[in-house]
Amino acid sequence: MPDKKLVSGKIVQQGILPLYFNADEAVSIEVLKAIYRAGIRAVEYTNRGEAALNNFKKLIEVKNKEMPDMFLGVGTIKTLQQAENYSNAGADFLVSPVFDSSICDVAYINKVPWIPGVMTPTEIHVAQQAGCNLVKVFPGNLLQPGFVEAVLRLFSGIDFIVTGGVDATEQSIRAWFKSGVAAVGIGGKLITKEILEQQNFEKLKNDAIEITNIIRSVRNK
Repeated sequence: MPDKKLVSGKIVQQGILPLYFNADEAVSIEVLKAIYRAGIRAVEYTNRGEAALNNFKKLIEVKNKEMPDMFLGVGTIKTLQQAENYSNAGADFLVSPVFDSSICDVAYINKVPWIPGVMTPTEIHVAQQAGCNLVKVFPGNLLQPGFVEAVLRLFSGIDFIVTGGVDATEQSIRAWFKSGVAAVGIGGKLITKEILEQQNFEKLKNDAIEITNIIRSVRNK
C-alpha cells in the first residue's frame, strides 16, 4: 500500500480528485482510462451501488496492468466492513463522508491512507489527532469557501480537499483555492450524466485537461 504522504501529495500536486461511480463495469473502466489520459494520477471510485465492489476489483486489475502509477481509491466508506472489503480489494486509499473511529482503525491496521469527511472544527481536530494529514470538507455547497478561510489558520500541518459544491468553472475553482483548500473533489460536474450516457470518453479527457489547466492558472495567480 502507498504511504499516506505519497497519496495526499499526489492529490495536492494535481489539485483535483475526480470521483465517480457507474454500474457498468466497461464504462467504469473507460472513465478511468480517459482520466488517466488527461494526466490525472489519483481517482476516487465511489461505493454507491451494488456493483461497486466487483467493479472496483476489476478497475484495480486494469490499473495494475495499464496504469501502475495511478492511485485508485474508493469513497463513500461508512462502515468497518466496507473499509475492510475495499482494503482487501487493493484500494490505494479510502475516503469517507464522516469521521468514524472503526474505519480509522481498519485503515491504520491495513496501512491504507484514509481521508475522512469533516464539517466542524472539532471534527478537523479529531482527524488531525488521529494522524490524518488530508481531510475532506463536506458538503462544500453548505459550508462555502468562507468556512475554510475561517478555520484554516487554526490547523497547521493538515490539508483540506473540498467536495460537494465545486463547479467545473474558473470562478468556483478560484474561490475555493483562494479560501485555502489544497485540492477540489469533482464528480458529476466533470464526469457528467451526458458523458456517461453517450460514452463520450474523448470529451471527458479534454474536459479533465481543461480543469487541470484552470487549477494550474488559478494557483499561479
